[in-house]
Amino acid sequence: MTPREAADAGAPGASGASDSAPSAPAGALAAPVESSSRVDDVTDRLVTAIATGEYLPGQRLPPERDLAASLRAGRMTVRAALARLVEQGMIETQRGRGGGSFVREQHTTSSDAIAQRTLGARWADLSDTSEAIGRLHGTIAEAAAENHTPADAAELRERLEGYREAESGRASQRADALLHVAIAEAAHNTTLREVLFALEARVSIAAPAHLWGGPDGMREMELRALGDHEALVDAICGGRATEAAGIAREHVKIDLELLERVLHPRD
Repeated sequence: MTPREAADAGAPGASGASDSAPSAPAGALAAPVESSSRVDDVTDRLVTAIATGEYLPGQRLPPERDLAASLRAGRMTVRAALARLVEQGMIETQRGRGGGSFVREQHTTSSDAIAQRTLGARWADLSDTSEAIGRLHGTIAEAAAENHTPADAAELRERLEGYREAESGRASQRADALLHVAIAEAAHNTTLREVLFALEARVSIAAPAHLWGGPDGMREMELRALGDHEALVDAICGGRATEAAGIAREHVKIDLELLERVLHPRD
């Protein structure tokens, strides 16, 4: 997984995809789409991804072929769903070099209700997968504390500083993804890293980027994550494996909390 892949937060796609469902891991937002409601289901999942902060205003969505692979839907189905999001005012399309589908609004009149319905239908799987992700993050942080090199430690501190200095929103989300990728690389275990990214893809279309929530609570969440990041990098670089594992497990619970806020909004 390259830093650019982490920054773009796009699930890997298969080139030349047709309207038949390509092979991809099944999961919460990546489960097979029923043929009778393919466009409706894909639309709901994309709305949910935007409403929960997987993709923030101004951010480009992955190409159609990548979304088709992540959602196990055909490219024509994804194209029709994107057209609906354009009609709803959530995204806009731009042509030419650097073009694509870009998020305009994170919330519309109906987006919260759609997100709640989509999350509610998949909550049992989301909760189960999120617990597994947390445990695996702990294992990877433990391995990073045991296996990191001086070069890894320097990279972790640099990525931490990048997160500390990043502006709120997209820049902060990108810096977070880069830091977590660096932790996974510092573990020096390809299998653990690949299993982690595969599991995260079952929860988030944008894996390995994490959810970023809505604008009302985003800065609070970013500052909370900064404290976790500082403690986690310090424990890894200090070789305190058990401590690093515990911090990592608790830290990634933020994702599930953000989903719960959307599912059960505050009065």
